[in-house]
Amino acid sequence: MEFNASRLDLPRFRLSTAADLCIETVSVQSDMSNFGVLELFTERRDLMSLPVIENERPIGLISRNIFMSQMSKPFYHEVYGKKSCIAFMDKEPLIVDAAMSIEALTFRAVESGEKALADGFIITRGGALGGVGFGLQLMNVVANMQAEKNRQIMHSIDYASVIQRAMLRTSRAALADTLADAHLVWQPRDVVGGDFYYFARYEDGWFAAIADCTGHGVPGAFMTLISSSILTQALQTLGPRDPAALIAEVSRRVKSMLGQMEGQGGATESDDGMDAAFLWFEPSSRKLSFAGARLALQILPPEPADSDALVQTLDSDRMGVGYVDTPFGFSWTARTVEVAPGSLLFITTDGLIDQIGGPREIAYGKRRIRDVLLAQRAAPAAQLSQALLDDFQAWQGVQPRRDDLTFFCCRP
Repeated sequence: MEFNASRLDLPRFRLSTAADLCIETVSVQSDMSNFGVLELFTERRDLMSLPVIENERPIGLISRNIFMSQMSKPFYHEVYGKKSCIAFMDKEPLIVDAAMSIEALTFRAVESGEKALADGFIITRGGALGGVGFGLQLMNVVANMQAEKNRQIMHSIDYASVIQRAMLRTSRAALADTLADAHLVWQPRDVVGGDFYYFARYEDGWFAAIADCTGHGVPGAFMTLISSSILTQALQTLGPRDPAALIAEVSRRVKSMLGQMEGQGGATESDDGMDAAFLWFEPSSRKLSFAGARLALQILPPEPADSDALVQTLDSDRMGVGYVDTPFGFSWTARTVEVAPGSLLFITTDGLIDQIGGPREIAYGKRRIRDVLLAQRAAPAAQLSQALLDDFQAWQGVQPRRDDLTFFCCRP
């Protein structure tokens, strides 16, 4: 009885119970002789396994391969031919009810060992023989069910990517309308990612944020939706002009929403948050206010220079946003500087810095970023970004991408 997928009316990934795998078969009574079984196997070459029943209930399973191998041995015809067929049957075959789910059947088959996959299993209805199922059939079904689940998951992730990109579209449009010389690179490691950006234009200036949330892929993307929503609420409450106060407010709201408070008794169920950089710029005064949580800002004045001293770094606080060990009342440091016309602002998440590559397989690092920025400091932001991406990708080589990649540069 060879398995033929075309005999199944339903698509394989829709099969849900053992009944869908059940193939009707002949059976033998427990008092049938081995000669009778031999004759049946000889006449029916399609029979791979033969259930043995007693009082209409299956008590064992005879494997064709095992039976024929035994009966081909010297003198076995003479010794066992007239004896009951129970001599060569498996007395403990896998027997399952037709209503058993495919998932449960798979676990039972694995627990039963190789024989259930090699010789098949018995399917009953109300305790009586219903038919047999086979390991290849089961594996085929499970593989197709898994493939369908994966397809559905990927479809969901693809749709999540649409949602995430739609969430970022308004900020990208506002950036394009506000700054003539600016460029933003956002490349999730997977279909969706854990980095996000925010940009908004106001009458007296503009606000920008770059953030790297816990994780990447789907968990990271979920955190970006939470964090971006919280940032939008905080901006409505506090306004955009005090980045340090904004980071503190976002941190408090993340901790409250996720229940990540210390001293509440018992362990928290999550410890998630983000690294972030918030910027507020006023064109009239050319004043830039910056606050960072483990993300720093670099400023390159427009004059050509060979000295590193002319690359100004506004350092960040070494405290993440929203994590369990972040104090609820922590105050981030506000840094305000006057930006000369033509200066380049640059900020990146650690996906750029930490990527392994190069001949020694080490991190890309801040030094290489600085070197590219200095070499391209007079170039338009889009050209500078492409030069940095080209150098980064050459450095990465065959190494897998380690993290989401986001960086932003502009001349305000």
